[in-house]
Amino acid sequence: MFLLLPFDSLVVNLLGISITVLFTLLLVFIIVPAIFGVSFGIRKVYMKTLLKIFQWATLRIERGAKEKNHPLYKPYVNGIIAKEPMSLEEEIKEIRRSGSGKALDTPEFELSDIFYFCRKGIETIMDDEVTKRFSAEELESWNLLSRTNYNFQYISLRLTVLWGLGMLIRYCFLLPLRIALAFTGISLLVTGTTVVGYLPNGRCKEFLSKHVHLMCYRICVRALTAIITYHDRENRPRNGGICVANHTSPIDVIILASDGYYAMVGQIHGGLMGVIQRAMVKACPHVWFERSEVKDRHLVAKRLTEHVQDKSKLPILIFPEGTCINNTSVMMFKKGSFEIGATVYPVAIKYDPQFGDAFWNSSKYGMVTYLLRMMTSWAIVCSVWYLPPMTRQVSKVGLADRCCFSPLLLLTSVVLLQPEEDAVQFANRVKSAIARQGGLVDLLWDGGLKREKVKDTFKEEQQKLYSKMIVGNHEDRSRS
Repeated sequence: MFLLLPFDSLVVNLLGISITVLFTLLLVFIIVPAIFGVSFGIRKVYMKTLLKIFQWATLRIERGAKEKNHPLYKPYVNGIIAKEPMSLEEEIKEIRRSGSGKALDTPEFELSDIFYFCRKGIETIMDDEVTKRFSAEELESWNLLSRTNYNFQYISLRLTVLWGLGMLIRYCFLLPLRIALAFTGISLLVTGTTVVGYLPNGRCKEFLSKHVHLMCYRICVRALTAIITYHDRENRPRNGGICVANHTSPIDVIILASDGYYAMVGQIHGGLMGVIQRAMVKACPHVWFERSEVKDRHLVAKRLTEHVQDKSKLPILIFPEGTCINNTSVMMFKKGSFEIGATVYPVAIKYDPQFGDAFWNSSKYGMVTYLLRMMTSWAIVCSVWYLPPMTRQVSKVGLADRCCFSPLLLLTSVVLLQPEEDAVQFANRVKSAIARQGGLVDLLWDGGLKREKVKDTFKEEQQKLYSKMIVGNHEDRSRS
């Protein structure tokens, strides 16, 4: 028994030294740089190394597939059906023109009109542009993650060994490291905001709160090995405004908050999330709602309006889509955020799926499973664009002098009015700008279709368009 004591002491000493070295490395190379917002460039070297490995693996797969005559998987790019943007009336007229050859406005109804609706239905079944926005984006190249290439088969021993080595690195080294960093960031956030919350309101409290939030979010970003490129930082949101962005993942909040100071909006939760929310609101005027209050649109609008009217308060961070989309498109923005009348600061976020898929399919994966998938990915790489601020266009009054014809009309003028932009039009304009900058597809569909069926109002809208076309033709003939 006594002979084993020196060996046990040696193991304990080695374990203690290893933990000390690991904590020192974390402190020096990750935590301290995160506090000051600097980087040593280690993550970029890591990213470039991974890219070279992915390229080699992809070429090896393609060569092996050709040798064994295996078909290569070609990912979805532009869809299996070529669609041109045409209105209902234009498409029906095209069908009538190619079919009957009669005058387009002679009959009130033609049997050939049915083919338009049949074709639309079949196209939707074969190529549903909504459902595919809620599934992970397939890659052209393989990134050594089995979940990103479901057609991967055994190609060679070297490739299989490389995949196994990568799995060991991700699960045995990166995962524990990232969990430790996430725990450190969340613990510091709860502790720091709680302490700052006891300080009296003033510049000192605001300064400390800002830097505590930035420090903790930057540590959490490191916990995901996130490599973020920010563009046009001069357009970053300012106090008294609303920051709106496309939504791909819950980590969108961390991505943006690690570069700016925002007031969050959301529902009050229980458990660990509730602890974090209660600590954060002590140091910063976040806007949290009870479950029953979220359904009251007027109450939500009132709280948000009161917040943005105070120009000393932080910009509000909102994701108007209301659900996560797979980062290939932007879907309908809810109009509530655009009815307030505040300055809107659009932000476009585009993730690079080569290193890890950031999309959260909440109908398929729970939060714990999703975070595990994120922390066992190679990295999270994304670009963030701050777009110029946008405001809702309101009626403008202009004066046009009519004094060129008579001295009596010298003081008379004509009032020129421009049509007012409603909240829906404003939301669509902001959404289009985000989609254009991020290289995303601009869709009019509601993201709520992720869990719900198409509303009857949309079907009725299509019926109204067709009826209006028929009735319009009839009225035109009556006047003639």
